[in-house]
Amino acid sequence: MRTYPITPAGQARMRAELKHLVEVERGACVKAIEVARAHGDLSENSEYEDAKHRQGLCEAKIRDLKGRLAAAQVIDPTSLSGDRVLFGATVTLEDVDTDEELRYQLVGTYEADLKLGRISVESPIGRALLGKEIDDEVTIKVPKGKRVVSILNVEFI
Repeated sequence: MRTYPITPAGQARMRAELKHLVEVERGACVKAIEVARAHGDLSENSEYEDAKHRQGLCEAKIRDLKGRLAAAQVIDPTSLSGDRVLFGATVTLEDVDTDEELRYQLVGTYEADLKLGRISVESPIGRALLGKEIDDEVTIKVPKGKRVVSILNVEFI
């Protein structure tokens, strides 16, 4: 089985989502099916079909989360240190051309969220930054071409 890295916070979010699906959503799906069945003829009952579809999606999501949690290798960034960019590092960058300052945490694929500043170590930016150190200039391939950034700081928080 292939393992993948995840932060303790990412694992906690996955567990919370799984718990919600099992304890809340699963029951809501069963209830919706019961209500739809009470309406009679199932062959032309779109409410029943929708409820069954929703139940299938819920069960698939539960299986997916269980599989991801089983394959997760939890790495706590607070146990790491140094000036080298590793999994879990929070990296402050400066765009060499625009002087724009960027800040990202390198996380596992399933916990990446660009809006929250979390990028996957498997993304083009993540792969380009891994192993680099403070003051290194890094060229990153982006859809619009190439972007050169300088690493200002590496933190493990």
